[in-house]
Amino acid sequence: MIHAAKIEWFDLVVTVNGEQIQRRIPTHLRLLDFIRDELHLTGAKEVCGEGECGACTIILDGKVVNSCLIFAAETHGSAILTIEGLRSAAGLDTIQAAFITEHAVQCGYCIPGMILSAAELLKSKTTPSRDQIRYALAGNICRCTGYQKVVDAVETAGRKP
Repeated sequence: MIHAAKIEWFDLVVTVNGEQIQRRIPTHLRLLDFIRDELHLTGAKEVCGEGECGACTIILDGKVVNSCLIFAAETHGSAILTIEGLRSAAGLDTIQAAFITEHAVQCGYCIPGMILSAAELLKSKTTPSRDQIRYALAGNICRCTGYQKVVDAVETAGRKP
């Protein structure tokens, strides 16, 4: 006879896009699933589930991470930024606007991860070199573009005040 595994629960408190969230979650719940299924923030995508493609990229406590590789319970007390939180009340973030201006978006599946990775880069290097941009985006795979327009967009955003 097969016995069902007992589910353990965790009381998670986390700040997502500036809003404190409290939820009781199963300890085995991945951060990606918590963000998408519990919070209904669908910018982060499931593609590889192995941390190789960057489609699930979020910013956790100021670091770019793959949310498919982290248990939600591990983020207790942390601050999470998703693509949905990057936009301000004034409108699109500079990097979001640059992606539009430079026509860096095609299907859009990888774009949230690309934009979040670029936004973190631009916090520390306001005018990064093209090599620095490529390095910062290296964990984000796009199957639609040649990356040229993406690099152009990050460069453009870096020149904005």
